[in-house]
Amino acid sequence: MPNMSLTRNEMPVQDADVRNKNFKEVALGYTEEQAVDEAKRCLNCKNKPCTNGCPVQIDIPGFISKVAEGDFDGAYAVITKSSSLPAVCGRVCPQETQCECKCVRGIKGEPVAIGRLERFVADWHNANSTGAAEKPVSNGHKAAIIGSGPSGLACAGDLAKKGYDVTVFEALHVAGGVLSYGIPEFRLPKSIVQKEIEGLKALGVKVETNTVVGKTVSIDELMNDEGFETVFIGSGAGLPRFMNIPGENLNGVYSANEFLTRINLMKAYKEDSTTPIKAGTKAVIVGGGNVAMDAARCAKRLGADVSIVYRRTEKELPARAEEVEHAKEEGIRFCFLTNPIEIKSDENGWAKSVVCEKMMLTEPDASGRAKAVAIEGEFVEIEADCVIMSIGTSPNPLIKSTTAGLDTQKWGGIIADDNGATSKSGVYAGGDAVTGAATVILAMGAGKKAAAAMDEYMQNK
Repeated sequence: MPNMSLTRNEMPVQDADVRNKNFKEVALGYTEEQAVDEAKRCLNCKNKPCTNGCPVQIDIPGFISKVAEGDFDGAYAVITKSSSLPAVCGRVCPQETQCECKCVRGIKGEPVAIGRLERFVADWHNANSTGAAEKPVSNGHKAAIIGSGPSGLACAGDLAKKGYDVTVFEALHVAGGVLSYGIPEFRLPKSIVQKEIEGLKALGVKVETNTVVGKTVSIDELMNDEGFETVFIGSGAGLPRFMNIPGENLNGVYSANEFLTRINLMKAYKEDSTTPIKAGTKAVIVGGGNVAMDAARCAKRLGADVSIVYRRTEKELPARAEEVEHAKEEGIRFCFLTNPIEIKSDENGWAKSVVCEKMMLTEPDASGRAKAVAIEGEFVEIEADCVIMSIGTSPNPLIKSTTAGLDTQKWGGIIADDNGATSKSGVYAGGDAVTGAATVILAMGAGKKAAAAMDEYMQNK
């Protein structure tokens, strides 16, 4: 019998006043009974509008129907035909603006909880499956992947399945890219990331860490000297932006990238960690995206009283609604229509407060977007001995500066067509290195498109 409930099964979570003091995962996952019950809400539409909203084109009704039957391994097989990172995507993808927003059940009620079901299937497989992935037969060709973030891993997985000898080059000492250094443990446990990477290694993918392409080795050297016939650049956008306001160089002022990297990758929240972090007693996070939410929630867990400063209103917040809701539940304050103009210091050179101008929104312009403008003479000063700037990132210029014939945008993004092809023959790019900071699933979609184009390139070659 189908489940015609207008509401979805709630996701079990840690209590807010408990979780805001630890780094354990907030969402606890569906039980088998909850997953089957939720899967039965799916109408199995023939035109699959939800799949059309998925950047990696998972057969969503197909895997959900398997869950409804209790065939969880069968559901996993359906998902992994299209996605190399189901346990990751089930946790961090913005399903509410992609697959779920197209769900027919959402017209008169809540859409099917597609993301929660994907997470359940991946977790069930990881906990119960004992079979190893079968390594594909080699096709005799070599491909290099620069960066082990979501776009690089998706590209590597699809190429490996086609028989390519794939090597992923990662600058840091741990693979995973932003999945490892950027997204907090309480949203995406690092054991999950490494489990997914181990699955790719079982397909034959090799991962070389501590390799900075552009310093350790160049793209030209990979292709001319080391026998890689095609290269994918998925190096992300890890170069932080700042506001260039007075006081940004004070002690206690971080970019969100540095703050999150110290916490997530280097485990600075642990008492025995060898890397320091200071969230202070009062922290101000500047920005309104998912990264800002992550930084704020980390600072809260480190004991700080936290405020998020955003120059527009709550309606314009770019962060996922779920992350905003969780942040509010955990006791984080939001200061809307507020824009920093100066960070003041104490006598020892540490941040002590943030001076902000009050803002207002204009009428929408021709593009439909209202501008945030300062209200003359209206200011507010917020105490803060920790200030975290989370106003965006851009690609590191290292690869561009060391790769002949690679065209980039003025802001640093690599120029690539819809299939990832760049101006340099045999070299493809995707994810944040091309678009600037975006979502995990969009980066994965770009990696998959590039893998298909790289395979076609090799066949034609």
